Amino acid sequence: MTLAPIFVAWTIAASTTTATPGNLPSPEAALKTLRREHPRLLATNADLARLKQQIQSDPATARYYSAVKQHAERCLRDRPVEYRIIGPRLLNESRKCLDHVFTLATVYRIDGDKRCRDRAIAEMLTAAGFKDWNPSHFLDTAEMTNALAIGYDWLYHELTPEQRKTIREAIVVKGLREGEKIYARDGWWAKCTHNWNQVCNGGMTMGALAIGDEEPALAGYIVSAALRSVPRAMASFAPDGAWDEGPGYWNYATSYNCYMLAALESALGNDFGLAGMPGFSITGDFRIQMIGSSGLSFNYADGSDRTGGAWQMYWLARKFNNPLYSWHEREVVKSTSAQGLWWFDSRSTPPTEAPLDRHFRHADVVMLRGNWTPSAVYLGFKGGDNKANHSHLELGMFVLDADGQRWAVDLGPDDYNLPGYFGKQRWTYYRLATEGQNTLLIGGRNQDPRAVAPIIAFQSKPEWAFAVADLSAAYQGQAKAVARGAALRDRRQVLIQDEIVDPMDTVVWQMHTPAKVTVEGGTAQLSIKDARLRAEIVAPAGAKFETASANAPSPQRSNDGITKLVVRLPRRPGKTTLAIAFTPGSSGTVSPPPLTELSKWSQAGKAK
Repeated sequence: MTLAPIFVAWTIAASTTTATPGNLPSPEAALKTLRREHPRLLATNADLARLKQQIQSDPATARYYSAVKQHAERCLRDRPVEYRIIGPRLLNESRKCLDHVFTLATVYRIDGDKRCRDRAIAEMLTAAGFKDWNPSHFLDTAEMTNALAIGYDWLYHELTPEQRKTIREAIVVKGLREGEKIYARDGWWAKCTHNWNQVCNGGMTMGALAIGDEEPALAGYIVSAALRSVPRAMASFAPDGAWDEGPGYWNYATSYNCYMLAALESALGNDFGLAGMPGFSITGDFRIQMIGSSGLSFNYADGSDRTGGAWQMYWLARKFNNPLYSWHEREVVKSTSAQGLWWFDSRSTPPTEAPLDRHFRHADVVMLRGNWTPSAVYLGFKGGDNKANHSHLELGMFVLDADGQRWAVDLGPDDYNLPGYFGKQRWTYYRLATEGQNTLLIGGRNQDPRAVAPIIAFQSKPEWAFAVADLSAAYQGQAKAVARGAALRDRRQVLIQDEIVDPMDTVVWQMHTPAKVTVEGGTAQLSIKDARLRAEIVAPAGAKFETASANAPSPQRSNDGITKLVVRLPRRPGKTTLAIAFTPGSSGTVSPPPLTELSKWSQAGKAK
């Protein structure tokens, strides 16, 4: 039986309006259409019946559910949630509670496994008994509120009156009342434009909708306030769905955006135009493009290169009738969370028509790709804003995949609990400072933390795809002007070309790689397992490669197994062009590309 008819019948119509103050409800009107019965968050009993039928009729859904049940067994064996603060955060425990409750309650609803029901209830009662949910780090409070809201709503008829009272009071006192304080003074996360906004508003909305019929005044206030707050962050998706905090925080922000919108739809029948905000319907494009051919993420900012699951891709696929999103999450990422099960879709829609090259304008990041196979060349290139939340000093940074390997890596974040990680010491840490990035280092100095590097040119043609970033602001006081071009020639050879005008000190080109590196003058041979990559200095004449350590002093992460490939150029007046070509071993012998000035690149492909 094909799944398509089921999907079409169940697709939620995309919003045709956009959230504006005029169409957002007052606290008194926010819950006017609240569904009275439980469950009402995310998945009603009608959705449960549909999912059970889908598990029976569709082998792919059955396999997915089997993986969810296996995870439920691990949850049953896992230690219970406990009040344990690490640094300033209870966040690990909040997430554990959410994972346990959502997974176990899902399996109970489908199979009636009482072990799962009883453990989920026990987890909620334990968390309800905590002295607080650490409101000083409100993400912890928001995620714990979400966890108990889902369990309270989904298992409402399995809870005793006393258990309901205990969990409901915890949601109110430890969750919603703490959020009420923030909304009342328009606190910082209620008006910020990054992931904190969506996570905190999403968690508060889930809690309010779960107990809305029992605490209507408080719940109405919370929902109304959240609806006015979250558009501030959702505006950051415009115009093309990108996220300037990087793909890791895209995942976090959009997951809570989707919790919130899905719950508004299921509980109120109305998302008040939020899904219609510019860029949101296509934000899954960003997710797909940010995953390289190696399977690793283009992990700029405080993000790991591990891709990780994004259940919201299934929801986005259904909401906006875009099966490419579910295909990619299912076939490429292969994620199997309980959340995704409720929106799982097994239609086959590989990205044969998806663009090979993308410039995401708000974040000013570019991806160039040889094709959509795992062996293809993939180049991620970053302009953007050093002031973006979670940013590193990495303007001009690039990552490079070829022949199934990642050759140029972004080292990712360090330990958030390092002293001053989000404060005055942030730019002293190797992984965050310019010395730890695949970009230029002039005079050993960091880039300007306030700098913006716009992508000023972008072109996508089969024989020559490229982007140019103006890095001058990043090196203010270090050089008169700096620009970097990143190009893909004939879909198989990469060129990184820099132009530096009147540098004040030594210029160091740098790339971090997990490869074994052999240097011989102006060439370097890189190898990972059986794969090979050749790097060649095309200009200036006489420049040589060398290698350097990427290790950082304790207590920073050591970066073991990483070599820094560098080129050092002495200070010289005028304009210096530094160009390096990379050729994968699978491409055979390929001559370096001819060089033209970046100004001519820009004339050919002025960014729009």
